[in-house]
Amino acid sequence: MTLQERPLGDPGSSPYRILREGDLRDYLARLPEVAARLGGAPNAWSITEVGDGNLNLVFIVKGSRGGIAVKQALPYVRLVGESWPLPLSRAHYEHLALTHQARLAPGLVPTVVHHDEALALTAMELLEPHIIMRKGLIAGTIYPRFVEDITTFIARTLFFTSDLAVSAAEKKEGIAAFAGNHALCKITEDLIFTDPYRQAEQNRWTSPWLDHIAASFREDFDAHVAISRLKLRFMASPESLIHGDLHTGSIMVTETETRVIDPEFAFYGPMGFDIGAVLANLIMAYFASAGHERVAGERQGVESWLLETVERVWSETARKFLDLWRSEARGDGYPKALFAGAAGETRLQVERRHYMERLFADTVGFGAAKIIRRILGLAHNIDFEWIEDGRLRALCEARSLRLARTMLVDTASFATIRDVTKRARELRDWQPDFSAT
Repeated sequence: MTLQERPLGDPGSSPYRILREGDLRDYLARLPEVAARLGGAPNAWSITEVGDGNLNLVFIVKGSRGGIAVKQALPYVRLVGESWPLPLSRAHYEHLALTHQARLAPGLVPTVVHHDEALALTAMELLEPHIIMRKGLIAGTIYPRFVEDITTFIARTLFFTSDLAVSAAEKKEGIAAFAGNHALCKITEDLIFTDPYRQAEQNRWTSPWLDHIAASFREDFDAHVAISRLKLRFMASPESLIHGDLHTGSIMVTETETRVIDPEFAFYGPMGFDIGAVLANLIMAYFASAGHERVAGERQGVESWLLETVERVWSETARKFLDLWRSEARGDGYPKALFAGAAGETRLQVERRHYMERLFADTVGFGAAKIIRRILGLAHNIDFEWIEDGRLRALCEARSLRLARTMLVDTASFATIRDVTKRARELRDWQPDFSAT
């Protein structure tokens, strides 16, 4: 019986236990490096549980000298409870991903201070005054540094774990190292690629206004084909080490710094999944903006910045990725010996363009899938959820779904990222028919 399979409530079965405030204080006090980082007497440390995600416990611990963030995996999905068990091994994969990301994109992930495999616990630097980006966007904050940082993170983590940068053997070792994270992949496969398109007990949406739209997705076989193709790409295309849950709730920011957090869904998958997730969440922030206005039109500047950011995240990621391909291509993909001389380089340039066109199509499709799941599935975004007026919330969500459905089933109609933002602008004031509700 594995650690994850042992029954809850049996303290003798394994060293794992869920830490509460007193337990955590005693545990950290026995770690000299952590205690020194915090400073002062352990009984004077402040410990606050701040986890507002779907899966884990998160504590902020502060002493006289400094602070740390402590994350502990629970043996079940926190959002649902013990009826949905989940392996503690996800903490191992998160720590492994943070280690890789820190090497590939230095300064863009939190520094790990301590990791305990048995307790499924990781202590990291406390990011202050950073806030969760999603909350900042709801407040209407603009982040000038975000595009530069997130595109560096995406381009470098994807490129340097791909066949373009590493040998086939190294790539396969990487795939094997993360292959055991299949329980988290299963969550994605169900909640993103399957459940929103069928009757699923845990689905929810803004009812009654979206009832007919939710029903239409369950009956839309064009959408079912498109999402199934994307699901197959997700399951069968280990292109790079991906974050796996790269949304604005997994990014902490100030106006001058960006940190990517929470890579527990990491595995080797399709590159477009990460890029599409970022774009999808920016698009949802754009459509949700109308629901956070106090005066009509007051958020035009923020909304313009959001769509400009959508465009720049794609264009800068593509530019940086291609620059790396030209300067750092040492992998077994596209061997240099096959593209020698000026003629070979010219032909390779054409192939790079085709490669990026395929990646963009993946990005558009995966972005659509992320939007749909956040409105019709289990886990929702506070971008919409914090809009108190249910009808207004549904209006913002319906606009997002209309764009997402087109992105999903007619991906080819979006030849460039500006086609996406143009369509978003056109839908900004679209009025769905809620008369039947």
